[in-house]
Amino acid sequence: MTFYVAHRLFAAHDRALAADLADRIGERVGPARVFLPFCDTDEEDLVAEVKGRRLFELDRERLGHLDAMIAILHGPSLDDGVCMEIGYAAASGAPVIVLSTDFQTYSMTGTGTHLEFPDPLLQHVATRIVRVAKLGPPSLPAPPGKTRFQEFQARNLAQTNTALDATVDALLDLPDRTCRPESTPTNISSPVYVEASPYTPQDRNHLAMTCVDAGHTVVVPQRFTAPDPLAGASADLAAVRSAGRLVADVSGPETPPGTALLIGAALASGVQIAAFQPQSTFTHAHGREPNWRNLMIQYAADAHLTNEEAVLSWLAA
Repeated sequence: MTFYVAHRLFAAHDRALAADLADRIGERVGPARVFLPFCDTDEEDLVAEVKGRRLFELDRERLGHLDAMIAILHGPSLDDGVCMEIGYAAASGAPVIVLSTDFQTYSMTGTGTHLEFPDPLLQHVATRIVRVAKLGPPSLPAPPGKTRFQEFQARNLAQTNTALDATVDALLDLPDRTCRPESTPTNISSPVYVEASPYTPQDRNHLAMTCVDAGHTVVVPQRFTAPDPLAGASADLAAVRSAGRLVADVSGPETPPGTALLIGAALASGVQIAAFQPQSTFTHAHGREPNWRNLMIQYAADAHLTNEEAVLSWLAA
């Protein structure tokens, strides 16, 4: 069995946390059975003609053979690369364990159902959520010579250790799987699923209306308007996996988490993907080509479109 640890890559403390988790899993199952992105792709020192694409290919190769995913998600701004990987794993039939130390819950309205994550898709696809929301207990009596900041750090480390150990236990408690569900076959004549971005300044229905006006059958998300957000999330995931094409507005500081998850699910299901982004911004890293989005999103997409005319041309192709 192969275990894939999905985590935010861009800061040392995030990578260190993921490495701690991977090491604890490796101690229980053997390190050869654990895949840790950035570490196992040698991301900082990798040399390739198109480095971002090569990193995507290396990660996708492991995504296609994993037996379980362990994903680290914290806070309201969820990493779009991790969410994409979660969608890929879920659509492939692999169980997904999500670790969070976020002390907040989320809802669509002030009195709505409380959810573990800002987008109900994350909660829907998670096989198990390990949530440790409180600091470790204070030391009583306070250790002599220890500042309040050191005590606060110790309480955070205790919280982290509890969460990591609980995640490893949850992983080892997963039942053995003997088979994977087959991918849902897609047909180019199937409906077009259109996923808007909450960061788009225009009317959020503009992409869907563009496709409808051109004669396409369109499916739009239900999870944000359904009385039961999780039922809506289930319907959205099923609709994307059976769609002919996915048009996803990836605008925003990051691709919205649910959108990223659906892109991963579409990729695993063989659905053609267009990333719509009227105004691109780029990220840069040593030895890597400029990326207009998280590389897991960028290279999952078959097309990068910047206006409605380009969307119609892509749909007509």
